[in-house]
Amino acid sequence: MSEDKPHGRQVLDRRTLLRSGAIAALAAPIGVFGAQAFPFRAAAPAIDFSEFPICRTASDAPPIAGAPRKLKISWNAGAVCLAPVPVAIDYGFFQKQNLDVELVNYSGSTDQLLEAIATGKSDVGLGMALRWLKPLEQGFDVKIVAGTHGGCMRVLTRTNSGVDKLSDLKGKIVAVGDLGGPDKNFFSIQLAKLGIDPNKDVDWRPYPGNLLNLAVEKSEVQAFLASDPLAHLWLKDSQYKEVASNLDGEYRDKSCCIVGVRGSLIREEPQAARAVTRALLDAAMFTAQNPEKAAKSFQPYAPKTATLADLEAMARYHTHHHHPVGDVLKRELKAYADDLKTVSVFKQSTDTAKFAEKIYVDLFSV
Repeated sequence: MSEDKPHGRQVLDRRTLLRSGAIAALAAPIGVFGAQAFPFRAAAPAIDFSEFPICRTASDAPPIAGAPRKLKISWNAGAVCLAPVPVAIDYGFFQKQNLDVELVNYSGSTDQLLEAIATGKSDVGLGMALRWLKPLEQGFDVKIVAGTHGGCMRVLTRTNSGVDKLSDLKGKIVAVGDLGGPDKNFFSIQLAKLGIDPNKDVDWRPYPGNLLNLAVEKSEVQAFLASDPLAHLWLKDSQYKEVASNLDGEYRDKSCCIVGVRGSLIREEPQAARAVTRALLDAAMFTAQNPEKAAKSFQPYAPKTATLADLEAMARYHTHHHHPVGDVLKRELKAYADDLKTVSVFKQSTDTAKFAEKIYVDLFSV
């Protein structure tokens, strides 16, 4: 998932949640906070929310009293791994918490996103840990409150390329959508762990994300980095294969994507911060247990070439059952910060335990 793909803004309230079906597609950039109206489909019948607690104490907490609390959530509508966001709309998870949510389909750099959250232009954002951690070192008033899932990044190549494992990238040219992106960081870290210098031993070449496959087809590169939905759709072609992903080895049980909340909201309205986090994580569990329903919720935002079966397969592939909070998430954040030291994104002198403590807040410890 990348938060650097602009689209539009959606306004959700109790009335619009009951309107007719949503129609949305991947749109051209229209600015950091562009406006693009989307109609909405009817909310699904009521479900038993007790089946999807993130923890018993948190799920038993009462919803916000009074008028629905308005909140803005920044997300990337083209990222299929964020399917729990439309799921939270369709199945009433935000409504259950008495929240009136506006979705901002965000564009711009991660620094701009974090500044927007910190300054109140948005209240909540979803993004990738390996993209957020370095900017958070600058001291933005944004706290990570939860992980959401794993499984956003893959290395792909042609089946006859001779690249069969990650170490085969040594001496090769690899296409990337963003030279500073989380996927390049992640696989650079894995190469470093194999004793391969990712800066000297691999030639990384930038290409537009939707043309990555063409670069390998033209033999300009030997492999490329991609994420779903495009990665999944390319892999349907028997001429492509997956070399590695961020679900390999120890990372199978780690979250790659996270939820960040405005620090002042946590301090001044902790119940609202808990409520929106709870809604997103309950929606993540629902997605894990009901991938076919999640696929239908995300379909209006997916490429037209992606079938419901494709979207369901992607929902199953992403580890929506793993959405940590508390000490588990803190350990994951520290581990990622340690990893970033290996590729010199963080200084060797950085105390990663203190850093993880600084950027994380446990909303469910009381």
